[in-house]
Amino acid sequence: MAKQILTLEHSPTLNTVIMVENTLKNMNESTIKVSELKRKLPKQVNHNTLKVILDYLDKSNKIAFGIRGITWIYNPNTRLRKAIKEGMVF
Repeated sequence: MAKQILTLEHSPTLNTVIMVENTLKNMNESTIKVSELKRKLPKQVNHNTLKVILDYLDKSNKIAFGIRGITWIYNPNTRLRKAIKEGMVF
């Protein structure tokens, strides 16, 4: 089985990914549309680059897409995460 190599035309930098994460994490609204997110970002981000970042955040279960927009769902303080960190077995 051959490895699939992913080539991206618009590869985001780590700083850009963190900027988008922080904006979503700290927003006052429960959901936000992509167009609103672009306006709230401290720096302008190419639309295709933003789509790559949002796809990554979705696949890593940090955001969810709904009818009304994007919602930040990542919570590092869950009981399961704490139990795993402490080495508990279920």
